[in-house]
Amino acid sequence: MTTVNGDAGVSGHRWVNEALLDDPQGLEEADPGMMLRALASAGAQVRESMALTAEADLSSLSEEGRPRAVVIAGVGTAARTGDVLATVAGPRCPVPVLSHRSAGVPGWVGAGDVVIAVSASGRSPEALAAAAAAARRGARLVAVGAPNSELAALAERARAVFVPVPRRAPARASLWALTVPVLLAARALGMIRLAEADLVETAARLDREAERCRPSAESFVNPAKSLALNLANSIPVIWGSSPLAAVAARRFADTLSTNSRYPAVAGSLGEAGRGRVGLLDGVYGGLAESERDIFADPEEGQNEITRLRLIILRDDGMDDEEARLSGGEPAAVEARRAAAVAELAERRGVRCTVVAAEGVSPLERLASLIAVPDFASVYLAIAHGFDPMAVPAVTEMKELSMPRLPG
Repeated sequence: MTTVNGDAGVSGHRWVNEALLDDPQGLEEADPGMMLRALASAGAQVRESMALTAEADLSSLSEEGRPRAVVIAGVGTAARTGDVLATVAGPRCPVPVLSHRSAGVPGWVGAGDVVIAVSASGRSPEALAAAAAAARRGARLVAVGAPNSELAALAERARAVFVPVPRRAPARASLWALTVPVLLAARALGMIRLAEADLVETAARLDREAERCRPSAESFVNPAKSLALNLANSIPVIWGSSPLAAVAARRFADTLSTNSRYPAVAGSLGEAGRGRVGLLDGVYGGLAESERDIFADPEEGQNEITRLRLIILRDDGMDDEEARLSGGEPAAVEARRAAAVAELAERRGVRCTVVAAEGVSPLERLASLIAVPDFASVYLAIAHGFDPMAVPAVTEMKELSMPRLPG
């Protein structure tokens, strides 16, 4: 575990306050927006969204039969809900699923399709434009977002299904609140098999991970704090061993960028094996032999340079038939690739952490790979002195992007 101490800090880096992570009172003061509490509500988000979706009544979606395609429209975390749907549906899904991250909808969308517009605030220009376009083209529309919002009003005018999701935290801390209505809409359309028990177990898994990652749990028993300290002052490279794990990897990169202000590389292990593994030999990867001190303690003296830190998210839950249908590879092949990449990293002195999925259903396994990294991104932000809730650059970007009225 990398530890950076000392009043002077380390040249080229912002000091990491490791002691703060084991100070519950200090953590509370350093997290005024209560991002840690928002993440701890993930299990409750699943249960609340299940109830809200039931109240919205999705039964009308099935009246016109199975759609030709489903488009999930939104940006950021809202679009990530479409990635979750695609991976939970898996290769047996009879309908194409597309996450659409720009305004409007693809040109081919028509009356035979379904558009699910997702926006935590209910004000996203991309989601609003997609919902309006879907209504004009006669596509079935489902809207998910804040109650009493522009999106809610648009859905009412279009006589579309609207699932109200109370906004209690930023979208990035509301992934599960936004995802559950998308999954249940897909189930109503006959796209996926999703038992109530799968959702209940996923909520319970998120509760257990929140308990393990609670602020009062010290670093040596708290997997999120340990992961945060392992990533301190590094360039994280996060690879998922399966399509499901790759979604979790990209989610981790999202939260590291926004919460921790860390650049991160994310993708699938298959992509890594076809070129990206070359990062390990790059300027931030393995040290040349002439630069290594064979007598040095591997845990000391490495803080003065920025190095890669490799995180492999492992999911061995896809059976060989599913892999064949999706064009992927059997679990045994993925396991060998993961072991090979870990060994390559070890040979180059690049630390590698493997996080293995737990659970039975795809949704629960995905939750197990997302929960700890979510908390780790917040702990890493706090250790660097950042407020994980407030992201000034995002606010400024929105202000600079607003159309300017003539003076």
